[in-house]
Amino acid sequence: MEPDQQLALSATAAVAAIAAGDLTATAYTTTLLDRAEQLTDLRAVITLNRAGALASAARIDDARRSGTALGRLAGLPVIVKDNINTKDLPTTAGTPALHDFRPTEDAAVLRPLLDAGAIVLGKANMHELAFGITTTNFAPFAGTTPNPYDPSRIPGGSSGGTGAAIAARIVPAGLGSDTGASVRIPAAFNGIAGLRPSTGGRRHRYSGTGVCPLSHTLDTVGPMARTVADVALLDSVITGAAVPPPARLDGLRVGVPAVLWSGLEGEVGTVMLAAKRRLADAGVVFVDADLPDILALSEKIIFPVALHEPIADIAEYLEDSGATGITVTSVVDQIASPDVKKIFEVVLADAMAAAYPDAINVHRPQLQRMYSAYFADNSLDALLFPTSPVLPAPIDPVNGTGTLSIDGGPPVDTFTTTIRNMGPGSSAGVPSLSLPAGMSAGGLPVGLNLEGPIDGDSTILAIGMAMESLLGPLPAPPL
Repeated sequence: MEPDQQLALSATAAVAAIAAGDLTATAYTTTLLDRAEQLTDLRAVITLNRAGALASAARIDDARRSGTALGRLAGLPVIVKDNINTKDLPTTAGTPALHDFRPTEDAAVLRPLLDAGAIVLGKANMHELAFGITTTNFAPFAGTTPNPYDPSRIPGGSSGGTGAAIAARIVPAGLGSDTGASVRIPAAFNGIAGLRPSTGGRRHRYSGTGVCPLSHTLDTVGPMARTVADVALLDSVITGAAVPPPARLDGLRVGVPAVLWSGLEGEVGTVMLAAKRRLADAGVVFVDADLPDILALSEKIIFPVALHEPIADIAEYLEDSGATGITVTSVVDQIASPDVKKIFEVVLADAMAAAYPDAINVHRPQLQRMYSAYFADNSLDALLFPTSPVLPAPIDPVNGTGTLSIDGGPPVDTFTTTIRNMGPGSSAGVPSLSLPAGMSAGGLPVGLNLEGPIDGDSTILAIGMAMESLLGPLPAPPL
């Protein structure tokens, strides 16, 4: 198999080729490592694990030759966001104080992937401390990750390195993390798929142990890949649940709340309406039922929670992960990115302390009831809306994030505008999946987002796979 053919493989196809003996894990891993080194200007990878990845690949090849049963992900290289602990590699969270930090154990969510034969190709760049959506990181060892489809624009964040690496064919799949939008925005902006699994039930679908946190309430790791089928495969290995078969589109009932379809950049609206028409032609029944209070209610939750919980949560993580001599104070004092520094001034002042109890005990349950009633009252299988109302913003090399203009209008805040549609699902803890809807006229990806009831992750993945088969994959970026 030629290198170009290897780079085009999905995760599922790569695992099958290795299991069948059509491709060795060593050859495949070497091709991807070489690709990463060819694309160092993308700054998608903070640490490349060449020696460790090749050693793991050799063990997979030896096991296959000896007839040893292979794991479900045997020989699959993945990229891991650099706030997810890896005991054999540094975990920096993209921040200077943790530049040399090596955790004592792998993150709990990573262990099942490694046990199934996955190979960590490297650690992905990210918005510093995961608090932002641009992946414009001012830490000198991290730097700015551009969008592979247009290097003048952001790849989204905070899991922008994971998204860019997957889009650029450095790896077929990987892990990000999502507090408010950090898996789904990079998925949308890089033309790939990304799942924010349920966090609103009795327990989070994925363990957060061994992940540098912002908010134990909102945080979750999420799988990212070039196909929804590959996302479903990673989810299956992490959870032990079966991969669901694709849903039947004909007769599927999907809600389209007007509030999440309003204020769209023109190109986003054009792509989304075209995708909606194709889905309707395939038999999807769209139900026009609005959720007019959902954004205002979400704001009463997401900001009080995300700005109140980080200090205690980061301190607990540092202690549990064996970060000897590193304190929250030393981490905050060394923050390199001006936008993140400004946010942590608010966090340290605990300006949201008074609003936090109602956010957790009043508003979050109210939002969860709103979602539940919306699905039940309208007999819906899912919600569908644009992942972001805007295309990727231009990179701001001075502030990290700033303002953008929608179709030539007045400046609006890049952060809050970009994540607007993602806030409610994050606040309520419902499963949320972004997949490609199509491309803008200028060649930028547009993401379509699906949400379902809490713990309905398998159903949302099944629907996503069916929609993906109709809408098709996006072309690779012109690198």
